[in-house]
Amino acid sequence: MRVLFLGGAGMIGSAAAARAVDSGFDVTIVTRSEPARQVRDGVRQLRADVRDPAALRAVVGDEEFDSVVNWVGFTPDDVRAHPELFTGRTGQYVFISTCSVFGRPVPNLPITESSPRRQPVFGYARDKIACELLLEDAHRSGDFPLTIVRPFHTYDRTVIPVLAGWTAIERMRAGRPVVVHGDGTSLWSLTHARDFARAFVALLGLDHAVGESVNVVSGDILTWDQIHLTLAAAAGVRTPVLRHRASESIAVHIPGWGEVLEHDFRHSMLFDTSKLRSLVPAFVPEVSFSQGAREVVAHYDAHPELRSVDEKLDRAFDALLKA
Repeated sequence: MRVLFLGGAGMIGSAAAARAVDSGFDVTIVTRSEPARQVRDGVRQLRADVRDPAALRAVVGDEEFDSVVNWVGFTPDDVRAHPELFTGRTGQYVFISTCSVFGRPVPNLPITESSPRRQPVFGYARDKIACELLLEDAHRSGDFPLTIVRPFHTYDRTVIPVLAGWTAIERMRAGRPVVVHGDGTSLWSLTHARDFARAFVALLGLDHAVGESVNVVSGDILTWDQIHLTLAAAAGVRTPVLRHRASESIAVHIPGWGEVLEHDFRHSMLFDTSKLRSLVPAFVPEVSFSQGAREVVAHYDAHPELRSVDEKLDRAFDALLKA
């Protein structure tokens, strides 16, 4: 298997590259600059702006690949040239989208790949939908071998999967209240990057995945209170203090959270993983969130430079609690 990653030096891309190398794949990644994360030995690195069709064509030359994976397509202009560039040169073009494309609130739970895509406001998801539609049209009208992969909320030891980040951990350790949106009972799903990589790499080169969209999620169901309580337990806090505030009230004090709460985090998100399991029957998530949370806290405790408190956010929490 010869695989070309366009981008792929971020959290889930680097996990997928490592898994692909361990699976015996010949992996090439194209990035504009030196990746911030360490690249696994055995991965060939090329330098080019993957959003520049001429630069990408020059650096890739006449090479052909079994799969091409685009990790950095965020607007239609980022992918517009790719059907022409890669048709006939790869057996599969994988576009990394997001489960945020599904309309909120979702009309029917659990979410499947055929759930309605709609996002008129949240720019990131709206642009991903536009990318999907452009590439789907190329697949329907030609020989463009498209697979759409949609991760959801993915994390690894470097990512604290709550908006407050390490500030929440420090407040819990200090016995101070942490604000949780709503009543803390909306349902959410988290996937560890290693689990994502295991499922994702199994889709590469899979003929049955061409022409399909696949939600690559763990299927775990957690409330936002459970997420905070699990992080607290990993941090050694037995009785954390959680306080609930409406998303609208939080947005008044923390404007930067307004859009993501309104159009994403406040809604319950449950997934039917039937299609993923039909395409990759051997896939079973291996990393529980309790294990993942312990990895996160251990990593931050081992790196004091990461344990920074956002003082502005800290003050905003206090203001919310007094309001």
